[in-house]
Amino acid sequence: MPETLPTLLTGIAWPAAIAIAWIAGEAGYRWLSLPRISSYGVAGFLMAASQGGFLANPSGGPVALLADFAFALILFELGYRINLRWLRADPWLGVTSVIEAAGTFAAVFMLAQVVAVPVVPSLLLAALAMSTSPAAVLRVANELKSSGQVTERLLHLTAFNCVLAVVVFKAVVAYWILASAGSVFQAVWHSLVVVAVSAGIGALFGVAVPGLLRSIGSVERNATVAFAISALLLTALTLAFNFSPLLAALVFGLVARHQRVILSQAQRNFGALGDVLTVLLFVFVAATLEWKQVVTGTGLALAVVGVRLAVKTVSTTVFARLSGITWRKGALTGLAMAPMSVFVILLLEHTRHLELGALDQVAGIAAIVLLLEVIGPLVTQRALIWAGETHHREAR
Repeated sequence: MPETLPTLLTGIAWPAAIAIAWIAGEAGYRWLSLPRISSYGVAGFLMAASQGGFLANPSGGPVALLADFAFALILFELGYRINLRWLRADPWLGVTSVIEAAGTFAAVFMLAQVVAVPVVPSLLLAALAMSTSPAAVLRVANELKSSGQVTERLLHLTAFNCVLAVVVFKAVVAYWILASAGSVFQAVWHSLVVVAVSAGIGALFGVAVPGLLRSIGSVERNATVAFAISALLLTALTLAFNFSPLLAALVFGLVARHQRVILSQAQRNFGALGDVLTVLLFVFVAATLEWKQVVTGTGLALAVVGVRLAVKTVSTTVFARLSGITWRKGALTGLAMAPMSVFVILLLEHTRHLELGALDQVAGIAAIVLLLEVIGPLVTQRALIWAGETHHREAR
């Protein structure tokens, strides 16, 4: 019996949404010089069922797994580009990361308290605000073929932000569990154990996969496929046991880099697979938002976005000279750290099994995500262009 029309439409909803978002991204990039991912986000938000579109909320379904896989590939690539030896040569880079992350946490927490947000949601909001979205930063940098002092500092600070944000976020979740359920075991499990095991699994993959590649030969030819398959397996494994696929994927890339397996420039973004999954990822994030939540939290969202960007920019500017760059490049590095949307949504998605309801409790988070889904990549794009580290033709 032929499928009914509603069933048929449901079956093609996500493929159609990806196609529409891709067209919107190409049109925005060509005619308005917008980063493609900004247009993906706008398209996803408008196509969501909560805005009257045809995309049902994808949380907890197979699309969510694909989104996690897409983000794991991005985090792997980011980790792969991080050189920890740089911290020994320039310890002020590490100091900058800690100061700007801690300053962001403190400033956003105090702001939330001033506007009478409860303590736990304030702490969650502050922890999330520490992060910078590696998906937006890396895709914009790759899109512009950007390279130089600002770009490299941006990538390293973004990676450090991710680790710090996950650790602090897990600590806040542990505090919430301890305060509400009084279980020390659960609090420790969902903070220290989750962080340690997630990092350990990522490190294990980072050693095992390059070792496997060397044993079978043709390392350069097989590296991209092997890393992509491993990222998929890593994502499924960590999600199945409620660990952090975000932290695991980042550590996987970081350790793999130091195993001397080369991921060439041509293989960045993981080719066409990475491009398609990026469209899905940004549509997924925007499709989880609801218009009512966005409108309700707009005032707080604007304040948080402003305070967060100011703290990060001031911090990177203050330590710029000590870190060996000009104040102008330091300020541009801080500006380029504007995006945070994808990291926030996926981190919140991974707490749903705790029934924390974080997305509902954290006032203004939907509006913050939507603002930085669209504006964040554009600010990063402009900052990298102003730093003179891009191919200008790519930005027009």
